[in-house]
Amino acid sequence: MRPRTGSWRRGAANPALVRAALEAGEGVPVEAEGPDSRSMVHVVAAIGLGVEEVGADALAEAFAAFGMYGLMVEAWARMLGAAERGEGPPVDWGLLERHADAVGPVKRASDEELVRARTVLLGLRWFYGLYVMHGLLMPDTPAQAALRQRIDEWGMFPFLDHLITVSPSPGQFAESLAVCLEPPFDNLYEALMEQLAADPYIFRVPGDDTGAAGFGETWIRTLREQTAAG
Repeated sequence: MRPRTGSWRRGAANPALVRAALEAGEGVPVEAEGPDSRSMVHVVAAIGLGVEEVGADALAEAFAAFGMYGLMVEAWARMLGAAERGEGPPVDWGLLERHADAVGPVKRASDEELVRARTVLLGLRWFYGLYVMHGLLMPDTPAQAALRQRIDEWGMFPFLDHLITVSPSPGQFAESLAVCLEPPFDNLYEALMEQLAADPYIFRVPGDDTGAAGFGETWIRTLREQTAAG
Protein backbone atom coordinates (compact mmCIF):
# COMPACT_ATOMS: atom_id res chain seq x y z
CA MET A 1 0.00 0.00 0.00
CA ARG A 2 1.66 3.22 -1.16
CA PRO A 3 0.53 6.73 -0.30
CA ARG A 4 -0.31 9.00 -3.18
CA THR A 5 2.24 11.53 -4.21
CA GLY A 6 2.30 14.75 -2.24
CA SER A 7 3.17 15.70 1.31
CA TRP A 8 0.96 14.88 4.29
CA ARG A 9 0.07 17.35 6.99
CA ARG A 10 -2.16 17.17 10.04
CA GLY A 11 -5.75 17.44 8.93
CA ALA A 12 -4.95 16.86 5.26
CA ALA A 13 -7.95 14.54 4.87
CA ASN A 14 -11.10 13.72 6.76
CA PRO A 15 -10.58 10.62 8.96
CA ALA A 16 -13.58 8.90 7.38
CA LEU A 17 -11.92 9.18 3.95
CA VAL A 18 -8.63 7.93 5.36
CA ARG A 19 -10.34 4.92 6.95
CA ALA A 20 -12.21 4.06 3.75
CA ALA A 21 -8.97 4.24 1.75
CA LEU A 22 -7.09 2.02 4.22
CA GLU A 23 -9.87 -0.56 4.32
CA ALA A 24 -9.95 -0.62 0.52
CA GLY A 25 -6.16 -0.98 0.32
CA GLU A 26 -5.84 2.34 -1.51
CA GLY A 27 -3.50 5.25 -0.99
CA VAL A 28 -4.38 7.75 1.71
CA PRO A 29 -5.97 10.83 0.10
CA VAL A 30 -3.90 13.99 0.32
CA GLU A 31 -5.40 17.40 -0.20
CA ALA A 32 -3.68 20.61 -1.19
CA GLU A 33 -1.34 22.17 1.30
CA GLY A 34 -2.69 24.81 3.64
CA PRO A 35 -1.33 28.32 4.11
CA ASP A 36 2.43 28.49 4.54
CA SER A 37 4.51 30.75 6.75
CA ARG A 38 5.00 33.21 3.89
CA SER A 39 1.24 33.89 3.81
CA MET A 40 1.28 34.68 7.53
CA VAL A 41 4.26 37.01 7.06
CA HIS A 42 2.38 38.93 4.35
CA VAL A 43 -0.67 39.37 6.57
CA VAL A 44 1.36 40.49 9.58
CA ALA A 45 3.40 42.90 7.47
CA ALA A 46 0.25 44.41 5.99
CA ILE A 47 -1.21 44.97 9.46
CA GLY A 48 1.93 46.77 10.58
CA LEU A 49 2.96 48.58 7.40
CA GLY A 50 -0.14 48.81 5.24
CA VAL A 51 -1.22 47.13 2.04
CA GLU A 52 0.86 49.49 -0.12
CA GLU A 53 4.10 48.13 1.42
CA VAL A 54 3.19 44.49 0.86
CA GLY A 55 1.40 44.77 -2.44
CA ALA A 56 -2.18 43.85 -3.25
CA ASP A 57 -1.21 40.75 -5.22
CA ALA A 58 0.84 39.15 -2.44
CA LEU A 59 -1.79 39.97 0.17
CA ALA A 60 -4.58 38.62 -2.04
CA GLU A 61 -2.74 35.30 -2.30
CA ALA A 62 -2.26 35.22 1.47
CA PHE A 63 -5.93 35.90 2.23
CA ALA A 64 -7.03 33.29 -0.30
CA ALA A 65 -4.60 30.73 1.17
CA PHE A 66 -6.20 31.23 4.58
CA GLY A 67 -9.65 30.77 3.06
CA MET A 68 -10.89 34.12 4.38
CA TYR A 69 -14.59 34.53 3.57
CA GLY A 70 -14.25 31.79 0.96
CA LEU A 71 -13.02 34.26 -1.67
CA MET A 72 -10.57 33.32 -4.40
CA VAL A 73 -7.35 35.16 -5.23
CA GLU A 74 -8.95 37.12 -8.08
CA ALA A 75 -11.69 38.54 -5.87
CA TRP A 76 -9.23 39.61 -3.17
CA ALA A 77 -6.94 41.14 -5.79
CA ARG A 78 -9.77 43.28 -7.19
CA MET A 79 -10.88 44.56 -3.76
CA LEU A 80 -7.39 45.19 -2.41
CA GLY A 81 -6.26 46.74 -5.66
CA ALA A 82 -9.18 49.16 -5.57
CA ALA A 83 -8.37 50.06 -1.95
CA GLU A 84 -4.70 50.55 -2.85
CA ARG A 85 -5.63 52.93 -5.69
CA GLY A 86 -8.07 54.83 -3.48
CA GLU A 87 -11.05 53.65 -5.55
CA GLY A 88 -12.73 51.83 -2.69
CA PRO A 89 -13.10 52.02 1.08
CA PRO A 90 -9.75 51.83 2.90
CA VAL A 91 -8.81 48.56 4.58
CA ASP A 92 -9.56 48.75 8.32
CA TRP A 93 -6.30 47.27 9.64
CA GLY A 94 -7.29 48.23 13.18
CA LEU A 95 -10.28 45.91 12.94
CA LEU A 96 -8.08 43.12 11.61
CA GLU A 97 -5.63 43.70 14.45
CA ARG A 98 -8.40 43.37 17.01
CA HIS A 99 -9.56 40.11 15.44
CA ALA A 100 -5.96 38.87 15.36
CA ASP A 101 -5.42 39.67 19.04
CA ALA A 102 -5.32 36.30 20.80
CA VAL A 103 -3.67 37.34 24.05
CA GLY A 104 -5.93 40.30 24.87
CA PRO A 105 -9.15 38.34 25.55
CA VAL A 106 -7.22 35.91 27.76
CA LYS A 107 -5.72 38.77 29.80
CA ARG A 108 -9.14 40.36 30.25
CA ALA A 109 -10.91 37.12 31.23
CA SER A 110 -11.76 36.34 34.85
CA ASP A 111 -10.34 33.33 36.67
CA GLU A 112 -13.67 31.53 36.31
CA GLU A 113 -13.76 32.20 32.58
CA LEU A 114 -10.22 30.91 32.13
CA VAL A 115 -10.98 27.72 34.05
CA ARG A 116 -14.06 27.18 31.91
CA ALA A 117 -12.13 27.82 28.69
CA ARG A 118 -9.42 25.36 29.75
CA THR A 119 -12.09 22.73 30.52
CA VAL A 120 -13.65 23.25 27.10
CA LEU A 121 -10.29 23.12 25.31
CA LEU A 122 -9.14 19.91 27.03
CA GLY A 123 -12.52 18.28 26.48
CA LEU A 124 -12.57 19.18 22.80
CA ARG A 125 -9.05 17.78 22.42
CA TRP A 126 -10.32 14.43 23.69
CA PHE A 127 -13.34 14.43 21.35
CA TYR A 128 -11.14 15.52 18.45
CA GLY A 129 -8.75 12.66 19.21
CA LEU A 130 -11.60 10.15 19.03
CA TYR A 131 -12.69 11.61 15.70
CA VAL A 132 -9.19 11.41 14.21
CA MET A 133 -8.45 7.91 15.52
CA HIS A 134 -11.46 6.67 13.56
CA GLY A 135 -9.26 7.18 10.52
CA LEU A 136 -6.64 4.85 12.05
CA LEU A 137 -9.01 1.88 12.04
CA MET A 138 -10.03 2.18 15.69
CA PRO A 139 -13.03 -0.11 16.27
CA ASP A 140 -16.21 1.85 15.70
CA THR A 141 -19.01 1.87 18.25
CA PRO A 142 -22.47 3.48 18.29
CA ALA A 143 -21.28 5.91 20.98
CA GLN A 144 -18.33 7.05 18.86
CA ALA A 145 -20.50 7.36 15.76
CA ALA A 146 -22.98 9.53 17.68
CA LEU A 147 -20.22 11.89 18.80
CA ARG A 148 -18.83 12.17 15.27
CA GLN A 149 -22.35 12.87 14.03
CA ARG A 150 -22.72 15.73 16.52
CA ILE A 151 -19.46 17.27 15.32
CA ASP A 152 -20.49 16.85 11.68
CA GLU A 153 -23.94 18.34 12.30
CA TRP A 154 -22.25 21.44 13.66
CA GLY A 155 -19.76 21.41 10.76
CA MET A 156 -16.98 21.84 13.32
CA PHE A 157 -14.33 19.27 12.38
CA PRO A 158 -12.31 21.69 10.18
CA PHE A 159 -12.36 24.25 13.00
CA LEU A 160 -11.32 21.68 15.61
CA ASP A 161 -8.58 20.55 13.24
CA HIS A 162 -7.25 24.11 13.20
CA LEU A 163 -7.71 24.64 16.94
CA ILE A 164 -6.21 21.45 18.38
CA THR A 165 -2.42 21.30 18.59
CA VAL A 166 -0.55 18.42 20.20
CA SER A 167 2.23 20.60 21.63
CA PRO A 168 1.06 24.22 21.38
CA SER A 169 3.32 27.22 21.73
CA PRO A 170 2.31 29.87 24.31
CA GLY A 171 0.75 31.93 21.53
CA GLN A 172 -1.19 28.98 20.14
CA PHE A 173 -2.42 28.06 23.61
CA ALA A 174 -3.58 31.64 24.18
CA GLU A 175 -5.40 31.61 20.84
CA SER A 176 -7.08 28.32 21.71
CA LEU A 177 -8.16 29.59 25.12
CA ALA A 178 -9.50 32.80 23.58
CA VAL A 179 -11.81 31.02 21.14
CA CYS A 180 -13.00 28.64 23.87
CA LEU A 181 -14.17 31.57 25.98
CA GLU A 182 -17.27 31.98 23.82
CA PRO A 183 -19.52 30.23 21.27
CA PRO A 184 -19.48 28.10 19.26
CA PHE A 185 -16.77 25.97 20.89
CA ASP A 186 -18.22 26.01 24.39
CA ASN A 187 -21.66 25.14 22.96
CA LEU A 188 -20.17 22.26 20.98
CA TYR A 189 -18.45 21.00 24.13
CA GLU A 190 -21.76 21.00 26.01
CA ALA A 191 -23.51 19.17 23.16
CA LEU A 192 -20.80 16.51 23.07
CA MET A 193 -20.89 16.09 26.85
CA GLU A 194 -24.66 15.60 26.69
CA GLN A 195 -24.22 12.97 23.99
CA LEU A 196 -21.51 11.24 26.02
CA ALA A 197 -23.80 11.14 29.06
CA ALA A 198 -26.56 9.62 26.92
CA ASP A 199 -24.24 6.86 25.61
CA PRO A 200 -20.97 6.59 27.56
CA TYR A 201 -19.88 3.21 26.16
CA ILE A 202 -17.23 4.63 23.86
CA PHE A 203 -14.99 1.57 24.01
CA ARG A 204 -17.55 -1.24 23.98
CA VAL A 205 -17.73 -3.14 20.70
CA PRO A 206 -21.29 -4.39 20.05
CA GLY A 207 -21.55 -8.09 20.87
CA ASP A 208 -18.29 -8.13 22.84
CA ASP A 209 -18.74 -8.39 26.61
CA THR A 210 -15.03 -7.95 27.40
CA GLY A 211 -15.32 -4.16 27.35
CA ALA A 212 -12.26 -2.00 26.88
CA ALA A 213 -9.93 -5.01 26.88
CA GLY A 214 -11.77 -6.55 23.94
CA PHE A 215 -11.84 -3.16 22.24
CA GLY A 216 -8.05 -2.88 22.45
CA GLU A 217 -7.52 -6.45 21.25
CA THR A 218 -9.81 -5.86 18.27
CA TRP A 219 -7.94 -2.72 17.32
CA ILE A 220 -4.51 -4.38 17.53
CA ARG A 221 -5.72 -7.34 15.51
CA THR A 222 -7.16 -5.04 12.83
CA LEU A 223 -3.91 -3.10 12.57
CA ARG A 224 -1.87 -6.29 12.28
CA GLU A 225 -4.16 -7.63 9.57
CA GLN A 226 -3.96 -4.33 7.68
CA THR A 227 -0.17 -4.31 7.96
CA ALA A 228 0.06 -7.87 6.65
CA ALA A 229 -2.29 -7.05 3.77
CA GLY A 230 -0.29 -3.94 2.90
